[in-house]
Amino acid sequence: MRRRLAALLIVPALALTATACGSDDGKKDSADKADSSSSKPGAVPKAVDKADPMPKVSGAYGKQAKISLPKGDPSDKFVVHTLSQGDGPAVKKNDLVSMNFTGKVWKGGKDLGSTYGAQGGGDQMVTAGAEGQLPAFSQAVLGQKEGSRVLVVAPPAAGFGSQGNQQVGIKGSDTLVFALDVGKVIPKKAAGKQASIPSNLPQIQADKEEPATISIPKSDPPKDLVDKVLIQGKGDEVKKGQTVTMQYSGAAWKINEGKKKAELFDSSWKSGQPFTTPIGAGQVIKGWDSGLVGKHVGDRVLLVIPPEQAYGKKAQGKTLPANSTLVFTVDILAAH
Repeated sequence: MRRRLAALLIVPALALTATACGSDDGKKDSADKADSSSSKPGAVPKAVDKADPMPKVSGAYGKQAKISLPKGDPSDKFVVHTLSQGDGPAVKKNDLVSMNFTGKVWKGGKDLGSTYGAQGGGDQMVTAGAEGQLPAFSQAVLGQKEGSRVLVVAPPAAGFGSQGNQQVGIKGSDTLVFALDVGKVIPKKAAGKQASIPSNLPQIQADKEEPATISIPKSDPPKDLVDKVLIQGKGDEVKKGQTVTMQYSGAAWKINEGKKKAELFDSSWKSGQPFTTPIGAGQVIKGWDSGLVGKHVGDRVLLVIPPEQAYGKKAQGKTLPANSTLVFTVDILAAH
């Protein structure tokens, strides 16, 4: 369902991170690298601090790094080496943490780009220690302090597995090298007391770290877009063109009308990873662009989106019929 909603809401693929997902049209910008779903969880080698030979990294935390690769073959060990330690708290298992990277393929020195710079994509989100995400990132941030720069040498078992990733020219035998900057631990959901919701609008229960319960009233949906803030966050205003990370749950109005618990057509909680997308830039359905620009980091927003700002006459499966008014609860976790 996560890939399904990604294909519905967002056009291009995302960056080479554990959060990556995208459409099947092959479009990508300069930060578009790959989908980490090609990595194989369950056979990740234990990380070591050093192995011979070791790449060298220069440059300051918070800026694109320069990676110098040594002569000779890699050791085949999974290296996670702290280059500079930050002064923030340590990242714990299952923490959601922001990060940036600069990367290369060891053999041949192929450049995997960087999240830094105007075209880099900016902060990426990874769940520390989570399986099913790129171990080179998810395992490497575990135990690191916020503000640290880490050298990661990832053999195939800690990268994209024996099949590699053809989209970006990574072979199944390739060892990857990253300079990884560990950012901040991000709350997994909006915090605060939820405002009351008028009885003619869907009722939302989203106090747990799981898909929300959405109750649809037994009445016709509103004709205009509803973008009601249920929890007021304390973060910065979301601006047009920013990349936003969110938790969401979504349901179609009509087929769930009068139900105390709507059947969700998707939720970010089911994937174990928040949804990250540009906002206000035509990369998602119009109702998201119109309803979320101008809100704030930390907000919980109830969106009721009429068909003409969603998918119109195009059905998206049995839980998302044609001409559906959509109901979303969205927690805005980060924006950059």
